[in-house]
Amino acid sequence: MRSAVVMAGEVRPPELLDEPELILEDGEVYRNPTEVKMSQIVLPCHANHCGELSVGQLLKWMDSTACLSAERHAGCSCITASVDDIHFEHTIGVGQVVNIKAKVNRAFTSSMEVGIVVSCEDLYRNRQWKVCHAFATFVARRTEAGKVQLKQVIPRTQAEQMEYSIAAERRRMRLIHAEIINDLLMSECLQFEDAVPAERTRVESVELVLPPHANHQVSTFGGQIMAWMENVATISASRLCNAHPTLRSIDMFHFRGPSHIGDRLVLKAIVNNAFKKSMEVGVCAEAYQGGEPLRHINTAFMTFEVLDQDKKPQTLPRIRPEPVDGKRRFQEAIARKKVRLDRKYIISCKQSEVPLSVPWDPSNQMYLSYNNVSALKMLAARNNWVLTSEKNKVSLYTLEENHVLCFKVETHVAIAAEQVFVLLCDLRRRHEWDPHYKECEVINHADEDDTIYRVVTPSVSKGGKVQDFILLASRRRPCDSGDPYWIALRSVTLPAFPPTEGYNRGEVVCAGFSITEEDRCLTKLSYYNQATPGVLPYISTDIAGLSSSFYSAFASCSAFLEENKDSLAAVPSAASGEPHWETV
Repeated sequence: MRSAVVMAGEVRPPELLDEPELILEDGEVYRNPTEVKMSQIVLPCHANHCGELSVGQLLKWMDSTACLSAERHAGCSCITASVDDIHFEHTIGVGQVVNIKAKVNRAFTSSMEVGIVVSCEDLYRNRQWKVCHAFATFVARRTEAGKVQLKQVIPRTQAEQMEYSIAAERRRMRLIHAEIINDLLMSECLQFEDAVPAERTRVESVELVLPPHANHQVSTFGGQIMAWMENVATISASRLCNAHPTLRSIDMFHFRGPSHIGDRLVLKAIVNNAFKKSMEVGVCAEAYQGGEPLRHINTAFMTFEVLDQDKKPQTLPRIRPEPVDGKRRFQEAIARKKVRLDRKYIISCKQSEVPLSVPWDPSNQMYLSYNNVSALKMLAARNNWVLTSEKNKVSLYTLEENHVLCFKVETHVAIAAEQVFVLLCDLRRRHEWDPHYKECEVINHADEDDTIYRVVTPSVSKGGKVQDFILLASRRRPCDSGDPYWIALRSVTLPAFPPTEGYNRGEVVCAGFSITEEDRCLTKLSYYNQATPGVLPYISTDIAGLSSSFYSAFASCSAFLEENKDSLAAVPSAASGEPHWETV
């Protein structure tokens, strides 16, 4: 069993940050009001054939803890709506203690995101380690008064602020998940000699939902359903490899409907595709009572490996899919593998492990956009910025951590936030106020939220080469009232635009604007940049106090915004490939 990760992480996960305790006015240590903790010692009845905690049992405990956290915030009954991807990293043995902590990261209208962190404790060696973290969405059930309107979560600490901000990005990714899979369905079914017929791996099992399987709302525990699904998926995987498989990950899934006491739950599993070292098993749950037709409850996709004595993945036999539906499942499994790789290497890695410039193509566009905005939100949420200097109502802040220098420039403008956003989100106009932008052209309209630009900047030294950057600009409007507008920038690579002679190719790892409405006509404008070797020469003299070019640039920015606040601003449109004109 291995550790959970979901579309987040993108940078170091906030719950791993060493954050000092927050002391309240009454002297008490702050604790999130939605936080719920569970500790369980792993007994033989919880273990699988290897003497390790079964994933199904862990999923039940995680679901219970998260549900209690959601209900503590909502003040009413809640049901599991979905669970994001889970990737398991470590095993938990019999006799060890599982510690689960859940808290609500953000509430929307009637749904909320709950963050779950699982750690393991070895009582005999006095050791603890993180096992997994995951994100689940819960929905508040209707009451007699009607649909529930959830109260907002108020983040108090730096880690809470990061999770609150990025929760909006994760929600956006959940809504477009199915579209991404459909866009990738272009693979052909290859034929292999000695391939195992997929039909041999088919498993069907039925479970009767009894009172011990239900929660306090008399609905079947979501965690119980996930445990039953994991059981039939494991049997299916075993039939392909004739060995005991190890579950490595569970893809994002949604509960399509409820199940209740007395339901017969029909669970079906089959190996969709076998890759060299891993296989994907599809499993669905359907319910019925009496003679009624089957109701679809849930579908999930689980990735298994078979480990040798050295805990290394073994080579697996290939699968021969059935005609029609089998071939469709075979192709979808390839698409989901591509998605998992994108998430692992683009979204889930630490910022220090991400190359400065990441290859862009339409299939990973959504994940690069997600990472782009999430990295900026996490940088903006840091609370240890140091004011370096201030001039003409423009403030320059720095943040130096782990040998990385970041800076923030902040000012206020007497213009509505939406007007500021529309005027700044097209980089082709930035040369009108920023002397560091010599030229700027659009080279790809990805969609209405994302555009790729080529930017040329002047040389920082006399006689030196000019620099160019290939930048992905990702734009976000507020998710809720009080949220900022965001314009996030990061470097990407395109095969059609390699480095060229006469230019030094610069890199931007994380930069952009946060635009916050403080009053109807007063906006706080913040610019962030994680300095890279290509960017540092432009700002080092300002940080050292030897220059004031940034103050001049932001004074020019304020003047540009004032002069153009009543004009039309061009925003690149993905559909037409031409600028889309918005009235401000």
